[in-house]
Amino acid sequence: MIKESLFYAKILLFGEYGIIEDSMGLSIPYNYYKGKLSFENDADEKTIAQSNTHLKAYAAHLRKEMESGELKAQIDVDRLDADIAKGMHFNSDIPQGFGVGSSGALVAAIYNQYATNKITPADNSARKEILELKVTLAQMESYFHGKSSGMDPLICYLNIPILIKSKSDLDAVGLPSYNAEGKGAIFLLNTGNPGETQPLVNWFLERLKQDGFRNMMKEQFVKYNDECIKSFLKGDYKPLFASLKKLSKLALDNFTPMIPDLFHKLWQQGIETNAYYLKLCGSGGGGFILGFTPDLNKAKKYLKEYELEIIHRF
Repeated sequence: MIKESLFYAKILLFGEYGIIEDSMGLSIPYNYYKGKLSFENDADEKTIAQSNTHLKAYAAHLRKEMESGELKAQIDVDRLDADIAKGMHFNSDIPQGFGVGSSGALVAAIYNQYATNKITPADNSARKEILELKVTLAQMESYFHGKSSGMDPLICYLNIPILIKSKSDLDAVGLPSYNAEGKGAIFLLNTGNPGETQPLVNWFLERLKQDGFRNMMKEQFVKYNDECIKSFLKGDYKPLFASLKKLSKLALDNFTPMIPDLFHKLWQQGIETNAYYLKLCGSGGGGFILGFTPDLNKAKKYLKEYELEIIHRF
């Protein structure tokens, strides 16, 4: 029988696209959404059937990868296939295509239940094991996005905030304490439509071939992104918002396809009023947009037509 294991969503607070260019990144678990492998009739029949079909295709992919010797993880595909045949599905309320790790949670659940050579970091400081686990999970998740950094399933699996220092260096970190009465907040804004990761990543990789765009990434984007992370982790909010404003403007000017048309004005309004700053959540193109504000009540007045999902208050 399946061990009751919930896997939560994740949010990449900083580092979207930048981590492809070796910027820092900060990813955190987001326990508002979750998923689990299940045999129960815990969703409508159509959803269960769809999930079961998707799992079947994924299991076939994993078998092929293992037979070719490509996969680091040893997955007990026979047991996985047998469970799928019995009606197993992934019961999840993590929205798909919204940048909060729906495929990451599924990969984490499969790895947890069916890997026979599981890497289990001794504790949060076991950097070598965490990096090895990231590479293993990246291979498993590449089925969903074409290319995966492995960060999403890693956060979903370990359920701890992780600071990505570079492609080959990461650390578990503590976040500034949550203050339920705090004026400042990080929130999610729902665009109402899912985004597609792969075409946007392809667009980004094409743009990187242009000198001007590549220089902007290296000289400005990475600089402001890394400044944001350092300030946030210290709980130093004044420099955080100064860097966020620059980062938000840079995204608006250079990542147009990633920002749905209806949100360009809203994005600009935040920069002009300093009431809030918006940034991409994951690959963008739809799904959620991330927002940061020094004054939540003020931000709510400007964004009164939208329901804000609060992630963190300070």
